[in-house]
Amino acid sequence: MRLDKLIEEQLHTPRKAMKRLFQTGHVLVNGKIERRGERNVDSDLHDITVQGKQLKTHESYFLLHKPKGVVTANHDDRHQTVIDCLAANDRVADLYAVGRLDRDTQGLVLLTSNGQLGYALMHPQKKVTKRYEVTVNGPLTLADRAAFETGIVFHDGTRCQPAQLMIQQSHSEESQATVLITEGKFHQIKKMFLTRGVKVIALKRTAIGPLTLTADLPVGSYRRLHQNELERLVDYFH
Repeated sequence: MRLDKLIEEQLHTPRKAMKRLFQTGHVLVNGKIERRGERNVDSDLHDITVQGKQLKTHESYFLLHKPKGVVTANHDDRHQTVIDCLAANDRVADLYAVGRLDRDTQGLVLLTSNGQLGYALMHPQKKVTKRYEVTVNGPLTLADRAAFETGIVFHDGTRCQPAQLMIQQSHSEESQATVLITEGKFHQIKKMFLTRGVKVIALKRTAIGPLTLTADLPVGSYRRLHQNELERLVDYFH
């Protein structure tokens, strides 16, 4: 969470006094003076000290294996949402999904109350890699792989950034592949394959940056982020 918000909540520090704390070097993160109130911190990653008092954050981080038919939203009048997949006592305030998945797409969703982390993971400048397992209704070729590497251009002229297409199996009626992209345009994966003359019939996200969907997380289940997984995200805390 934002460092200045944490100080305000836990120490009830007025804005003027908080500004003075930062200016006079009384705010320390991992033993170093921190002058940025907007700095994103988590006490499971950082030692946060203000005038000798140690502060603790209480953010939530969940990995969900989203099933098909579930929408990536907090509320929906017609469909089950990713929040509905959680137990009632885990549906904490400010919880939201980092990066949407289409309703008919299965796979990894990060749910967190740390909005700054979500913003950093999805920011175009970060170029965080997302991995997808794809099945299409036709053959895939080396020409398709080259087109992905060059940057697919949609029918409306929109150009995608270069992506990796790794073909596992290619047959006339159905093919499987892995795709790595670093952006998140609307229906991007489906549109990329459509420009190559095939339609996506199954899509599953298996990784976001350093976070990976593992075999021990069945469809529809979720778990809290492990400490080592949170530590892999430390570069996105700024």
